[in-house]
Amino acid sequence: MWRQGDVLMAKVDALPEGAELQSGRATLFMGEITGHAHRLEVPESAELWECNGVLYMKVVAKSANIVHEEHKSITLAEGIYRVWRQREYTPGDIRNVMD
Repeated sequence: MWRQGDVLMAKVDALPEGAELQSGRATLFMGEITGHAHRLEVPESAELWECNGVLYMKVVAKSANIVHEEHKSITLAEGIYRVWRQREYTPGDIRNVMD
């Protein structure tokens, strides 16, 4: 598993059936507070897919760098990854972590 701020990535064996390619998309998630983006440094290095509201990334190059203005970049090897925002528990609520 890899973590960059509020974004978590884990390698999976395959894209789920019914996943749809998000053509032209290079941003995994935008930060709600800062407006900074968790994004592909080289958009052509990976494809972003979505299935039932869950984001997947298929690294099609030998590797892909995920960058963000406030975090160290992460290099992921060729393969398929599930990508999601981390959640946090507060008394009475479970919510997404805000970056």
